[in-house]
Amino acid sequence: MDRRFRFRRAANYFNLATPLGLLLSIIGGTTRRSGPNGLILAFGYRYRFPVAGAFTVGNVVLTKWHSLDDRLILHEGRHATQWAWCVGLPMLPLYLLAMLVSVVVCGHQASYNVFERLAGLDDGGYRRAPLWWRRPRSGT
Repeated sequence: MDRRFRFRRAANYFNLATPLGLLLSIIGGTTRRSGPNGLILAFGYRYRFPVAGAFTVGNVVLTKWHSLDDRLILHEGRHATQWAWCVGLPMLPLYLLAMLVSVVVCGHQASYNVFERLAGLDDGGYRRAPLWWRRPRSGT
């Protein structure tokens, strides 16, 4: 494994993000297995929240599905790096704030969310919604 991924894995353990992700995977009834670049893939997450098909906490990628394609794993791996940059648990309120900003400017939780943009919207399967003030007006 590349040095940067070893560093990310260690940082996310020490900042408690990966232990939180593992706890969520246990509570969510997932089956865990090792993934690429130090990720832990947790399949079969049974809760509806969050709405996304896959989400990452530390180095743990949780999903309701039983497999993930390579592009989505790459996207979620970038989120794992973001957890390390944000020094762990502060990522939660920062991500929620970025989601709120995106909803305000375009009505979609990911299109203008800085974390999703940095992780690659297309790789995450997200659409690019137009800004609300650039949409054509209806009825005028």
